[in-house]
Amino acid sequence: MAGGAGAGARPAGAGAFGHEGLFYRDPAGLLAGTVPFVTDGLAAGEPVLVAMPGANLRLVRDAVGATDRVRWADMTQAGRNPGRIIPWVLQAFIDQHAGRRVRIIGEPIWAGRSEAEYPACAQHEAMINMAFAGRDATILCPYDVGGLGADVLADAHATHPVLVDDTGRRSSPDYAPVEIVARYNRPLPAPVEPAAALTYEFDSLPAVRRFVAGHGGAAGLDEDRLADLQIAVTELAANSIAHAGGRGVLRVWRTAGHLVCEIHDDGWLADPLAGRLTPAPDGVGGRGLVIVQALCDLVRVHSTPAGTTVRLYVRHPA
Repeated sequence: MAGGAGAGARPAGAGAFGHEGLFYRDPAGLLAGTVPFVTDGLAAGEPVLVAMPGANLRLVRDAVGATDRVRWADMTQAGRNPGRIIPWVLQAFIDQHAGRRVRIIGEPIWAGRSEAEYPACAQHEAMINMAFAGRDATILCPYDVGGLGADVLADAHATHPVLVDDTGRRSSPDYAPVEIVARYNRPLPAPVEPAAALTYEFDSLPAVRRFVAGHGGAAGLDEDRLADLQIAVTELAANSIAHAGGRGVLRVWRTAGHLVCEIHDDGWLADPLAGRLTPAPDGVGGRGLVIVQALCDLVRVHSTPAGTTVRLYVRHPA
């Protein structure tokens, strides 16, 4: 693929959702593709959000100049869990400006992403197309051609209907977001470390909380993070009891960087957007998985008609 991104992306027209992949090789290419996108949006009176990892965020912010008309977010924090980006970053901004067209730069994939995080990142990029179809917004996603692997760039072609680089803009012939969601809905790798297990049923939620508290305390989680993890695991266990046959299995283990809690039950998350969109204020249900995504540093899901496994990662002190 060609080098930088010589021309800024031209957003889709009013009433049409746009999702574009911007491919750059160096800082100059990144700025060529992002700064006009921002300044054109400001000139048109459109709210603008820029969510990128720290170094790129600072680069673009310095080039745009001081303005309180752009919201800046460090994606390494706001999007540390890829599953929280759609509901808590993108949807929150779009909903805040309902009735107005918005522009968003979102860079959820960078060279420092871990092997465990990447499948959730790829699914996130695919799900954007489903989550915001018909919304009055354009989302531009930068990809570092020199820093990312060929498989990542190929996935980007499949998750973005429009591609942008220094040769211009074009439709992606490989666009297939549904296939990407399905491809990364695969069995999770078995833990290398020993795992403790607890089978729970309708009367076991207090035991689930104690089980998590014991392992979280041993891993050195502070009080707030331990409370977050207990809420997340209890929410999933309660879903198992209410919607997946009344029972499930909780396993817990520790890696070098994370405490991992895994829930397995006989349920099926047939909707790939489950947990990826915040329900309307008057909606009933659907909030539990969204809360889980907000509380954890990474959430991985594998779901089929035969059962569902949800794996939660929370960083512990080194």
